[in-house]
Amino acid sequence: MSTLDSTRELFRRDQVWPFLAPAQAEVNVGNQMILYVEDLNLSFDGFKALNNLNLYINDGELRCLIGANGAGKTTLMDVITGKTQCDSGTVFFGQNHNLLNKDEAEIAQLGIGRKFQKPTVFEEQTVFDNLELSLKTDKRVLPTLFSRLTPTQIDRIDDVLKTIGLAKHRFMLAGALSHGQKQWLEIGMLLVAEPRLLLIDEPVAGMTAQETERTAELLTSLAGERTVIVVEHDMEFVRSIARTVTVLHQGSVLAEGTMDQIQSNKDVIEVYLGEEAAAGEQA
Repeated sequence: MSTLDSTRELFRRDQVWPFLAPAQAEVNVGNQMILYVEDLNLSFDGFKALNNLNLYINDGELRCLIGANGAGKTTLMDVITGKTQCDSGTVFFGQNHNLLNKDEAEIAQLGIGRKFQKPTVFEEQTVFDNLELSLKTDKRVLPTLFSRLTPTQIDRIDDVLKTIGLAKHRFMLAGALSHGQKQWLEIGMLLVAEPRLLLIDEPVAGMTAQETERTAELLTSLAGERTVIVVEHDMEFVRSIARTVTVLHQGSVLAEGTMDQIQSNKDVIEVYLGEEAAAGEQA
């Protein structure tokens, strides 16, 4: 073996020296609950963005969050992922990880991935390269410089490509993909990092009907092995994927249940009919 090959082997991407290996972050879901949000409060200049919000998510479920603009959906996601600090309350990942004591990087390492509404793929790189860059590996300069993909990592990328329906486009530049395909690629970029919890923000905005249907199939297939929380305004899409829907209003949970239960809930009807009437008067 040459000196260069020896160096590459020493610094290969999946190599972690024992004294640098982090402790495996196990998530205690002994009671089948993976996310606990309790009494969460957050104000911005007097505006109550989150108001004693309580939310409990079962391990492996697909939960949809709906609500009008300003209801607190994005702010809740920001607090869960460490982007924003709350004023009071608790947020636990499993029974053993207090997310309010961790920063964004630490929360991501625990296995919480977030996809924003607008795709943020590397458009000048291929689909395959986007997934490779998203692998959970040592990102320091030397390991990255001398790294090479292992058979296990290649298999992992291949599996994700099949899951997101882009196996035939692996060598296409990400910038040449359709809007829907970019959304799927970004979901794939989360999947290769092997998250336990996925937070997906408005995944079907701007999609064609066919892309929307495919996205519903994709998200439904991910639940079970992973937990998926979807924020979405398209009610037909929500109906097609959701077993449980949570309605947020003015920073609190207004209602929770199946889509049929939500659509017949008197509080939900009153709030949204009132908002529609107000909008009609302003028009």
